[in-house]
Amino acid sequence: MMTTTLATPSKSSMTTIRQAFGGVPLLAQGVIDSPIGPLTALTTARGIAGLWFDDQTHHPGALDAPIDARQPHIVAIRRWLDAYWATGAGQEPAPQEVPLDLHGSPFQRAVWQTLLTIPFGRTRSYGEVAAQLDSGAMQRENSGGTSARAVGSAVGRNPVSILVPCHRVIGANGSLTGYAGGLPRKEHLLRHEGVLLA
Repeated sequence: MMTTTLATPSKSSMTTIRQAFGGVPLLAQGVIDSPIGPLTALTTARGIAGLWFDDQTHHPGALDAPIDARQPHIVAIRRWLDAYWATGAGQEPAPQEVPLDLHGSPFQRAVWQTLLTIPFGRTRSYGEVAAQLDSGAMQRENSGGTSARAVGSAVGRNPVSILVPCHRVIGANGSLTGYAGGLPRKEHLLRHEGVLLA
């Protein structure tokens, strides 16, 4: 059994959204309604760079991008979300249908890419995500391996809610633990996906 360290999260796991978007040309933004509250989508020319609930932790605040609900990437994420909410347990629209342009430290991006491998209706613990990173090609930030706390910090700063499924990461004991969009939303998302909660 692999043990993960509980070291203090490193700076690369705590890069803020404002820092990550520094100098990035933002193309458009648009508001998308959902059963658990409105989301603001942000896009660059390459894809969706952000999708936040209005009141979520680590929200970047006012965005310097024109409102354009017809921008193709915003249309793509809206269609994906509509399909997501229409699905039954065990099904999910393919995340690859929406181009992503994730901005953060290399460690954060590696964590977010790992989240994309968690199947619909399944969960993983922070330690399991850390172990997956350590077993892959990700270069370790310290000789002790990737810490569950560093993973947790990067997961909490995931800029694309729902599509990059940070809600599928739970505590080792099955507890919901934190969620930047609020625990009631995390519970709603997991129940929608058919996850049995303790």
